[in-house]
Amino acid sequence: MEPRLDFDERPFIVIWETTQACDLACVHCRACAQPVRSALELSTDEAKRLIDEVAALEAPVFVLTGGDPLKRPDIFELVEYASTHGVRISLTPSATPLLTRDAILKLKQCGLARLAISLDGPTAEVHDAFRRVPGSYEWTLQAVRWAREIGLPVQINTTITRRNLQHIDSIIALLERLDIVLWSVFFLVPTGRGSNSDLISAEEFEQVFEKMHETSRRVKFDIKSTEAQHYRRYLLQRRTEEKRKGNGQPFPPMVSGGTADGIGRARGINDGKGFVFISHLGEVFPSGFLPVSAGNVRKQSLTDLYRHSSLFVGLRDSANLKGKCGVCEFREICGGSRARAYALTGDVFAEEPCCTWQPKAPVTGTGEGTRPVEQTRA
Repeated sequence: MEPRLDFDERPFIVIWETTQACDLACVHCRACAQPVRSALELSTDEAKRLIDEVAALEAPVFVLTGGDPLKRPDIFELVEYASTHGVRISLTPSATPLLTRDAILKLKQCGLARLAISLDGPTAEVHDAFRRVPGSYEWTLQAVRWAREIGLPVQINTTITRRNLQHIDSIIALLERLDIVLWSVFFLVPTGRGSNSDLISAEEFEQVFEKMHETSRRVKFDIKSTEAQHYRRYLLQRRTEEKRKGNGQPFPPMVSGGTADGIGRARGINDGKGFVFISHLGEVFPSGFLPVSAGNVRKQSLTDLYRHSSLFVGLRDSANLKGKCGVCEFREICGGSRARAYALTGDVFAEEPCCTWQPKAPVTGTGEGTRPVEQTRA
């Protein structure tokens, strides 16, 4: 295990929203993607300068997302530029007719390290209802097969909402047949097109955590949570329980971005804490689900914004957490979803709204944070 990163100095994961153009119209899209590209997107030269900054930061994970990155004509050039400048690069394309076998092969030849693709249901009926474009399910499965045929590692992203919660067992059964390296389970943040009515309850979060944990004990692929930081709390509690029972069965690693989390260098990763998101316009956010901007890479360096902006510095200080998150014994490895707290309360430091855990320390006073933070909505 490599030493844990100092999240005050550099992020573990950098995600760049290459474009908001996309031919899908997903019901939970945080970006409210549109069919046509914006003329204000980062140019090719600006994108290369951003990649240079990511390389200088030595962030272990760099993801090109969207919208659909394949809507950018220069995407292959940018993948090659990143891969030849010391950046390990992943890409999350949309499952549309643009995602051909030739496109996947060219991405691999340009140096792509991993293909991440969304699968939100075990059948075309469920998945295509998410994506609101018939055929997306079949395009997804084809892309997975093509990637594996050429030896390109595949990650599956699944967003859990009320629309597919009842299908989770069938989704897992399908994943076990797909030869993937990582299952990233996204928990809805009601922003963009995401609706509060689709958000599952705190108790249902725990039920999904149990499914993830039990699945991790038998499958070959890693499993991580996205915007459910309290999955780490759940895993640590299960680990403690197993030790108390004297169970000698190996415990699955906690992962973040495919790397050990909780006990390794990605421990405690959260929005703005080891994680940074750059929009298609160059705005720098703590995550793609937290639309509060720290600044723009066209005016300031990504390094300075990540290290020194009041927003990011404040998010990395657990003393600013309010409510039960502020007194929770797991706050350093969890800290709750800052994006979901903001989406439901308007306060980036409010307690995680979808956590059942009651801390051992009582919640007293107002729980006001100690460091003022300027919150600028995108």
